[in-house]
Parts: sequence; C-alpha cells; structure tokens
Amino acid sequence: MALWEKKHKPLQFQLFQGIIPLRLSCVPADLIAGITLAALAIPEVIDYTKISGTPEITGLYTLLIPMALYALFGASRHLVVGADSATAAILASSLAGIAVPKSSEWLALSSLVALMAAIFLLLARFARLGFLSNFLSRTVLIGFLSGVGLQVALGQIAGMLDLPNSKQVGVIPTLLATMQQVDHTNVISLTMAVSVLVVIVGLRKISKNIPGALIAIIGATAISWAFNLKDFGVHLLGPVSSGLPKIGLPDMVVNMNLIEKLIPTAFSIFVVILAQSAGTSQAYATRNNESFDENQDLVGLCLANIGAGLSGTFVNGSPTKTEMVESAGGQSQLAQLTTSFIVLLVLLFLTGPLTYLPMAVLSAVVFLIGMELIDLSGMRRIYKERPWEFWVAIITAVTVVFMGVEQSVLLAVALSLMVHTRHGYLVNNMLLVPNTTHEWHQQPVATRIQLLPGLMIYRFMHSIYYANSQLLKDEIMGLIRGADPPLSWFCIDASAINDIDFTASDTLRIVYNILADRGVKLVICEVIDEVREELERSELIKLFGEDAFFQTPDAVVNAFQQRNTVDNKAK
Repeated sequence: MALWEKKHKPLQFQLFQGIIPLRLSCVPADLIAGITLAALAIPEVIDYTKISGTPEITGLYTLLIPMALYALFGASRHLVVGADSATAAILASSLAGIAVPKSSEWLALSSLVALMAAIFLLLARFARLGFLSNFLSRTVLIGFLSGVGLQVALGQIAGMLDLPNSKQVGVIPTLLATMQQVDHTNVISLTMAVSVLVVIVGLRKISKNIPGALIAIIGATAISWAFNLKDFGVHLLGPVSSGLPKIGLPDMVVNMNLIEKLIPTAFSIFVVILAQSAGTSQAYATRNNESFDENQDLVGLCLANIGAGLSGTFVNGSPTKTEMVESAGGQSQLAQLTTSFIVLLVLLFLTGPLTYLPMAVLSAVVFLIGMELIDLSGMRRIYKERPWEFWVAIITAVTVVFMGVEQSVLLAVALSLMVHTRHGYLVNNMLLVPNTTHEWHQQPVATRIQLLPGLMIYRFMHSIYYANSQLLKDEIMGLIRGADPPLSWFCIDASAINDIDFTASDTLRIVYNILADRGVKLVICEVIDEVREELERSELIKLFGEDAFFQTPDAVVNAFQQRNTVDNKAK
C-alpha cells in the first residue's frame, strides 16, 4: 500500500516547496536577487506585450499574481514564471483573425486561453505527466540552456546598438538586418551599454555579492534623467501605466464554438509551458544538486496560469529570468516573492522612473545574462568524456538558435530518448566465472568462457526490451554454436534486468525453443519479483518450468553438479 501511495500521490496543494528550507544567511542574497529581477524583468515583460498584442501594463501583471502563486505552490526553487516570447507569439498568431490587438475582446480572449492552458496543466497533473522532465538528460539540458543563452545574447545586439526593431523572424535574419543598419548606431547608447557591461563584470570580479546589474540600471536611469538623453536620440522605455489588475473572469460570452476555436491555441501553449518549464526546472535542479517534484510543479504552473487568466495576462517558465535570479545570487523562491512585492510598489507608486531607462542598457544586461547561460565548461566535459553525446548537446543548442525554444525542448526529449535507447541497445554483457578467491568475476562475452564444462552463465546488463532483444538472441546463439565442449545448461543471470517487454518475452520464447531443440536446458537466476510477475503473465515460467529458476549463481552451479552426479551414476 505504501508503494502505491508513493507512485500515485493525490493532487496536493503544498506550500513553500520552493522556499523551505530557508537559510537565514541566504535571505539578503534572495532579497537583492528579487530586486534585481524586478529591475531587469519589468522592461522585458513590457516588451513582450508588443508581441502578444496585449496592453503594456499586462506585462507587469505577469510578475505580480502569477509569479507569487508559483513561488508559493511550485516545486522548483529556481524557476521564474512570467511573460515570454514563445507563448506571446503563439497567442498573437492565433488570435489575429478573431479580434483586434489591444482591444478589450483581445484581452478577454488572452485571459480565456490562459485559463484553458491551466486546465490542461491540471489534467497533466492528474495524469502525472511531470515525469516527462526526467527524459531530459544532463547532456541535452546543457545544450538547451547554452542554445537559449546564445539565442538571447545574439538577439540583444541590435538593442545595444540602439537600432530599430527588426521585423525579421529568427536569429540569423535579425543579425543580417542588424549588420545592414550598423551605420545608424547611436554612439551614446552603445557607450552606455558597454559601460554597463564593464560595471557589472568589474563589480563581479570584486565580489559576487555586489548587485552589479541593479547598480548599473539605477545609475544608467539616473544619468538618462539628469542629461535628458532622449534629446540625443537614445531610445527610452517610455511612460508605463500604473494601477492594479482587475481580477475576474473574462468579460465576454463564452460558448462551445469559441472554445473549440481556442483549444488548439491553449493546447499549443500548454505543450510549450510543460516542455520549457520542465526543462528549465530540471536543468537548475541538476545544476544545484537538488531534488525536484515534477508533478507538484505542474500544480504551481497551473495556479500561475489561473492567476494570469484572472488578471488578464499569460505566463510561462522563463530560462532567461531564471538565470537573472541565479546570476544575482538568488537561491529560492523568496527572490520571486520579493520581485512580486517590488512590482506591486511600482504599479502603485513608481512607474515614473521607469520612463528614463535606456533600452540599450536593458539589452546589455540581458546580453550578459545570455552569455552566462552558455556552458562552455560543460560542453568541454561532455566532449572529453562522451564525444557522441557532445554532438547531441550541439544539435540541441543549434535547434534553439535556429528554430526556437519550444521546438528545441521537444527535440531534447527525443534526443534524450535516443541516447537512452543507444545505451540500452549497445549493452556490454558478461559471462560469470569464479576467481581465485571463489567470488564471482565477470569476463567479456567474446571469451566464450564456461563456468564448468557444459555450463555457461550469461549476465545481461540491462532491461530486455524491443531494441536489445535481438542482441540477446544473437549473443546466446553465438555462444551456443561456438561452445567447446558443447553446453548442456545455459543460464541467464537476470540480476541487472528490471523489466521485460512484450518483444523481449517473445524473444525468450524463441531462444528457449532453439536451445531445447539442441538439447540445452535454459535456466535463469536472480530474477526480481517484478520481472518474475512479467514472466508469469507471459506464461514463460510455465514454459521453462519452475525448476529452471534459481536464487543465485551458486544455486545454479550446485544443481548442475548434482544433475551431473546423478547422470554419471545412472551410466
């Protein structure tokens, strides 16, 4: 019963998983990281509303209720939710033929889509789909975050030069468009961008505890206000509306026809949220050697999207914002709660100073954050230890840059499964023999060594499934044909086998029949209970006979010797 409860946890609303345990020594760093995230993310999320077609103020709303809900109910200590380009683009392209951007109808439809995505996330929690994050290997996570970092960094070059926003889609077309306009660079904006980079990197060299990004942004905003840089052609963030969001369901008539139209959009956003958030959470949990409850995280993401839908906005897990907190020293969701509180103050009292923030400064800070996401040391380690997996990481990173984050995460899952299948297919199986101290010793299959004349114990080093069952058959047939002297017993050591699928069961049935025709008895030892149940359901125990199963290799040897003794006496 306890095992069932562990595997099938009911839906629970657990608080503070991303905060507790809270170390008091880390509280100052979390508070500073939260303030830094607010300073960096507020202009960024406002910019994303240009993509989504929602009013600028809704960008700030993503950092208020949704972020606080995820911080309280989410499982990751690091993931930051907020507006992002992927969900913004899906939303805008899907609603384009239904309503007018920034209209009340458009905003109501956006809220409805967020609520529908929340329903999909809730269903995913009931179906326990959080396990999908486990299919992201460390190799592809390094490639994924490195690709996101490169994409983000390259996308900020035009902003650092203070060039007009390119209408091109994709990193490379945008870079080419930037190069064509490089002679229109605003020197003052570029100087400020470079100065900000120097200040942040320099202060970090002195001490990582100094909030360099926050200091740089406050300083740049003060200089912009003091010298009225707008008169020198420097693009500023501009006026930002104030006031709290109106909480409530979308103010519109909802019918089945409308829901049917929006289901593909909501499901697409759900897939992106599930993939991108799971990938980011798992990556940072792995990086920090922390446990991570992927199914509880779906509850946090669901509630965040409900909060977004009720406040007229949309959210997703953001790798960039997550790295903002990480690079600023944040170690728990206390940083995100701090950000929500700062955004609340800004919405009520402090939208004025944001007007003077130079966009080139924001681009410079985000550029540096993108560069920090590129894990060159991790790439070098992969290349040194697992050259084949290095190319998997590279493919994942390149896919992020050229195709986008959502496609790359789905590819990352596929590549992780490919890596797993390759490891499961290329199994390095062994033969067991006793050593000089009468303990078991493994020898390569190529040695064809027999434990006793006529007895061979073959240890299969992986679960048997459709991809490697043919290898099992081929190796056993090769060992039988080349045995000298001929074998009378062939034992499969199942100590490393924890699953046997349908294809593998059929393969074992074929192997048994072939060996029986050759006068060789097939026996199995060290079968765990779960595998024995699978063999029972496949009727293989009935086929092999109860006397074909042994607890240990020693028991096999004793039975084989007793059988030989009986046969010799009979002769």
